[in-house]
Amino acid sequence: MTEPDHPHVVVRPPILFGGTLVLAFTLEALAPLGPGLGAGSGRVVAVGLSMAVLGGAIVAMAANRFSQAGTNLPTWEPSLALVETGPFRFSRNPVYIGLFLIYFGLATTLTSVWAMLFLPALMGIVQYGIVLREEAYLTNKFGAAYTSYQARVPRWL
Repeated sequence: MTEPDHPHVVVRPPILFGGTLVLAFTLEALAPLGPGLGAGSGRVVAVGLSMAVLGGAIVAMAANRFSQAGTNLPTWEPSLALVETGPFRFSRNPVYIGLFLIYFGLATTLTSVWAMLFLPALMGIVQYGIVLREEAYLTNKFGAAYTSYQARVPRWL
């Protein structure tokens, strides 16, 4: 039996980010730790939405580069090409940076203390359960081309 051709991440990133937000917002509605959902000022909402929109734009640019390269974005599908252009020139993980900006922006907009409390755990799961597994997979799949890319471009920023 052959090994599946994907990085074996512990959880699919959209489920992780979306599920964490849903859990946080539910807890905020049932047992608020701060002012309650949507209690921020207009300035807080504007900053939060701006961050979320910026994050969405980064994710869209990165997804476009994957599409142009003819490779898959979902972590449960094989990587067919190494993408080093667009936002991947600055970070090896612009999709996750974008998702964190969306998460933080929505948490700020909706004034969710729970979401902020979950952020360190979310970061740990992304780093150890997703990114490091992807890096091992890509090193195995693309060899020297990937290790050269790692040496030139930082993991985050």
